[in-house]
Amino acid sequence: MSDRFVYHCTLRWSDLDAYGHVNNSRFLTLYEEARVAMMFAGARAWGVDSFAEGVVIRRHEVDYLRPVDYSLDRATAEAAPTVRIELWVEEIRASRFTVAYELYDGEVLAGRARSVLVPFDLGRQVPRRITEREREFLLNYAPSGGPA
Repeated sequence: MSDRFVYHCTLRWSDLDAYGHVNNSRFLTLYEEARVAMMFAGARAWGVDSFAEGVVIRRHEVDYLRPVDYSLDRATAEAAPTVRIELWVEEIRASRFTVAYELYDGEVLAGRARSVLVPFDLGRQVPRRITEREREFLLNYAPSGGPA
């Protein structure tokens, strides 16, 4: 497998539900933070700014494998606890692509997800095709040199 994009996301007290676990809806927020880091900051480092101009979510699929606690055992005086999110690109089509995620609580896999994303022209309010430069960037995170 090619390199995965790895993001360490800080948990917030407001992420918790009444049971003291990270709320299921907040998992999507954590995945979003990692995806934005990859597609905006990561892509910009590769010279690709166009994702920041418009990408919309077509579909999310989430599997919750175990609860994630706001564990003070993983915190320090300087930093709140974090989770590790690994992302990669599963599929690239002409006008959409699929990002897969794994969320780790320490070394334990706590969740998996997929998002189908569509590049979008915000000015015209229409989907657009993936550019060759965007495809090249996405292929850096695709298994075995390219998705099916």
